Amino acid sequence: MGTRFESDVAFKTAIGDALGEQVARDNQSTIIASAISVNALLVLVGILGFVASFAVSLGPVMWVLFSEVFPNRIRGIAIGVATVFNSSASFLVQFLFPWQINALGTSTTFALFALVGAVGMMLIWRLPETKGESLERLEQKLA
Repeated sequence: MGTRFESDVAFKTAIGDALGEQVARDNQSTIIASAISVNALLVLVGILGFVASFAVSLGPVMWVLFSEVFPNRIRGIAIGVATVFNSSASFLVQFLFPWQINALGTSTTFALFALVGAVGMMLIWRLPETKGESLERLEQKLA
Protein backbone atom coordinates (compact mmCIF):
# COMPACT_ATOMS: atom_id res chain seq x y z
CA MET A 1 0.00 0.00 0.00
CA GLY A 2 1.13 3.54 -0.63
CA THR A 3 3.58 2.66 -3.40
CA ARG A 4 3.75 5.28 -6.14
CA PHE A 5 4.84 4.24 -9.63
CA GLU A 6 6.47 6.55 -12.14
CA SER A 7 4.70 5.03 -15.14
CA ASP A 8 1.76 2.84 -15.96
CA VAL A 9 4.13 0.25 -17.46
CA ALA A 10 5.96 -0.08 -14.12
CA PHE A 11 2.60 -0.41 -12.36
CA LYS A 12 1.41 -3.16 -14.73
CA THR A 13 4.71 -5.02 -14.33
CA ALA A 14 4.47 -4.88 -10.53
CA ILE A 15 0.86 -6.10 -10.58
CA GLY A 16 1.83 -8.94 -12.93
CA ASP A 17 4.67 -9.96 -10.61
CA ALA A 18 2.44 -9.83 -7.51
CA LEU A 19 -0.66 -11.56 -8.88
CA GLY A 20 0.70 -13.60 -11.75
CA GLU A 21 0.40 -12.68 -15.41
CA GLN A 22 -2.87 -14.51 -16.08
CA VAL A 23 -4.75 -13.09 -13.06
CA ALA A 24 -3.42 -9.59 -13.78
CA ARG A 25 -4.47 -9.84 -17.43
CA ASP A 26 -7.96 -11.15 -16.55
CA ASN A 27 -8.57 -8.32 -14.07
CA GLN A 28 -6.56 -5.56 -15.75
CA SER A 29 -9.38 -3.04 -16.26
CA THR A 30 -10.67 -3.41 -12.69
CA ILE A 31 -7.18 -3.08 -11.21
CA ILE A 32 -6.31 0.01 -13.23
CA ALA A 33 -9.69 1.65 -12.52
CA SER A 34 -9.11 1.12 -8.78
CA ALA A 35 -5.56 2.47 -8.89
CA ILE A 36 -6.11 5.79 -10.65
CA SER A 37 -8.33 8.80 -10.29
CA VAL A 38 -9.45 10.52 -13.45
CA ASN A 39 -11.27 13.81 -13.82
CA ALA A 40 -13.97 12.70 -16.27
CA LEU A 41 -14.96 16.28 -17.14
CA LEU A 42 -11.36 17.09 -18.07
CA VAL A 43 -11.18 14.01 -20.31
CA LEU A 44 -14.46 14.95 -22.02
CA VAL A 45 -13.36 18.56 -22.56
CA GLY A 46 -10.02 17.33 -23.96
CA ILE A 47 -11.67 14.97 -26.44
CA LEU A 48 -14.22 17.57 -27.55
CA GLY A 49 -11.47 20.17 -27.85
CA PHE A 50 -9.41 17.87 -30.06
CA VAL A 51 -12.35 17.07 -32.35
CA ALA A 52 -13.36 20.74 -32.62
CA SER A 53 -9.78 21.89 -33.26
CA PHE A 54 -9.24 19.31 -35.97
CA ALA A 55 -12.58 20.10 -37.62
CA VAL A 56 -11.63 23.78 -38.06
CA SER A 57 -7.93 23.32 -38.87
CA LEU A 58 -6.09 20.55 -40.68
CA GLY A 59 -9.14 18.33 -41.20
CA PRO A 60 -10.77 20.25 -44.05
CA VAL A 61 -7.84 22.51 -44.87
CA MET A 62 -5.76 19.57 -46.08
CA TRP A 63 -8.11 18.99 -49.02
CA VAL A 64 -8.12 22.67 -49.99
CA LEU A 65 -4.33 22.79 -49.71
CA PHE A 66 -3.94 19.78 -51.99
CA SER A 67 -6.10 21.38 -54.67
CA GLU A 68 -3.96 24.52 -54.61
CA VAL A 69 -0.47 23.10 -54.25
CA PHE A 70 -0.41 20.47 -56.98
CA PRO A 71 -0.19 21.58 -60.63
CA ASN A 72 -3.19 20.87 -62.89
CA ARG A 73 -1.43 18.20 -64.94
CA ILE A 74 -0.79 15.92 -61.94
CA ARG A 75 -3.45 17.11 -59.47
CA GLY A 76 -5.74 14.06 -59.74
CA ILE A 77 -2.95 11.54 -59.28
CA ALA A 78 -1.20 13.58 -56.59
CA ILE A 79 -4.35 13.97 -54.48
CA GLY A 80 -5.00 10.24 -54.85
CA VAL A 81 -1.48 9.38 -53.68
CA ALA A 82 -1.71 11.86 -50.81
CA THR A 83 -5.04 10.31 -49.78
CA VAL A 84 -3.51 6.83 -49.73
CA PHE A 85 -0.67 8.06 -47.50
CA ASN A 86 -3.12 9.91 -45.24
CA SER A 87 -5.36 6.86 -44.87
CA SER A 88 -2.35 4.58 -44.32
CA ALA A 89 -1.00 6.82 -41.58
CA SER A 90 -4.42 6.91 -39.92
CA PHE A 91 -4.63 3.11 -40.08
CA LEU A 92 -1.15 2.70 -38.60
CA VAL A 93 -1.92 5.05 -35.71
CA GLN A 94 -5.11 3.14 -34.88
CA PHE A 95 -3.46 -0.25 -35.32
CA LEU A 96 -0.33 0.51 -33.28
CA PHE A 97 -1.95 2.59 -30.51
CA PRO A 98 -2.85 -0.35 -28.21
CA TRP A 99 0.65 -1.78 -28.57
CA GLN A 100 2.21 1.62 -27.84
CA ILE A 101 0.13 2.07 -24.69
CA ASN A 102 1.12 -1.39 -23.40
CA ALA A 103 4.78 -1.30 -24.40
CA LEU A 104 5.72 2.37 -24.02
CA GLY A 105 3.16 3.63 -21.52
CA THR A 106 0.68 6.45 -21.80
CA SER A 107 3.00 9.40 -21.27
CA THR A 108 5.63 8.21 -23.77
CA THR A 109 2.98 7.40 -26.38
CA PHE A 110 1.40 10.85 -26.17
CA ALA A 111 4.82 12.52 -26.02
CA LEU A 112 5.61 10.84 -29.36
CA PHE A 113 2.31 12.10 -30.79
CA ALA A 114 3.10 15.61 -29.53
CA LEU A 115 6.55 15.44 -31.16
CA VAL A 116 5.06 14.37 -34.49
CA GLY A 117 2.50 17.18 -34.20
CA ALA A 118 5.23 19.75 -33.51
CA VAL A 119 7.28 18.57 -36.50
CA GLY A 120 4.14 18.71 -38.66
CA MET A 121 3.43 22.27 -37.55
CA MET A 122 6.99 23.32 -38.44
CA LEU A 123 6.59 21.79 -41.91
CA ILE A 124 3.22 23.45 -42.46
CA TRP A 125 4.58 26.78 -41.27
CA ARG A 126 7.13 26.66 -44.11
CA LEU A 127 4.45 26.31 -46.83
CA PRO A 128 3.95 29.46 -48.91
CA GLU A 129 0.83 31.60 -48.65
CA THR A 130 -1.57 30.72 -51.48
CA LYS A 131 -4.13 33.49 -51.03
CA GLY A 132 -4.54 35.52 -54.23
CA GLU A 133 -1.93 33.49 -56.14
CA SER A 134 -2.61 31.87 -59.51
CA LEU A 135 -1.88 28.18 -59.95
CA GLU A 136 0.90 29.00 -62.41
CA ARG A 137 2.56 31.38 -59.93
CA LEU A 138 2.28 28.77 -57.16
CA GLU A 139 3.89 26.18 -59.41
CA GLN A 140 6.82 28.56 -59.99
CA LYS A 141 7.16 29.19 -56.23
CA LEU A 142 7.10 25.50 -55.33
CA ALA A 143 9.31 24.27 -58.16
